Amino acid sequence: MKSKIDPAKGPAMVSFDDAFRRQLHELFVWRRDVRRFRADPLPDGTIERLIEIACLSPSVGLSQPWRFVIVDDASRRRAVIEDFRACNADALRSYSGERAAKYAALKLSGLEEAPGHLAVFAEKTDLIGAGLGRATMPETSEYSVVAAICSMWLAARAEGIGIGWVSILNPERIHDVLEIPHSWKFIGYLCIGYPQTECDRPELEQAKWESRRGPDEFTTRR
Repeated sequence: MKSKIDPAKGPAMVSFDDAFRRQLHELFVWRRDVRRFRADPLPDGTIERLIEIACLSPSVGLSQPWRFVIVDDASRRRAVIEDFRACNADALRSYSGERAAKYAALKLSGLEEAPGHLAVFAEKTDLIGAGLGRATMPETSEYSVVAAICSMWLAARAEGIGIGWVSILNPERIHDVLEIPHSWKFIGYLCIGYPQTECDRPELEQAKWESRRGPDEFTTRR
């Protein structure tokens, strides 16, 4: 990365070289949804620092709708784990035959092992940004929060820290467990810690649940 500062004009545009771009591509390739964590604790302030990075993300109308809840309390964590188990059992019942057997064998959260728990919400009623960009697509508030999570995810991976996104949860139950305003929409619950292993292939692909497909399958030209 190169940049120059002209005292008269201020900082010039930052440029990134080919080596940086190659490393950035590798970061995308090696980012994983982690479910298997080591017991090692995270250094003090790690989650707070990752939240700072997440807050650099773009947001519709500069609304900054993200709300982060660091979950340290053991009883609240246990309640989240219990809710996951109940929701996961319900999900298992929606499958049958070989698919059910595959689902039952999957490890779908690292809630019990991960040293860090972080719940993420979208505040959709806040006046920050004065509603700009949300009149026709109010869901862009939620998209903004997802973008913040992705920024955090990549930043964590660059430090060798793994994040697992747990979505098999009941949003109303999570609101109650964490005592969160119901105007905040639940987006995701993140497990954060050091992964047991590193891999450049998704775990669900390794387990033969689904295969990653190429961009041609998802791209249309008009």
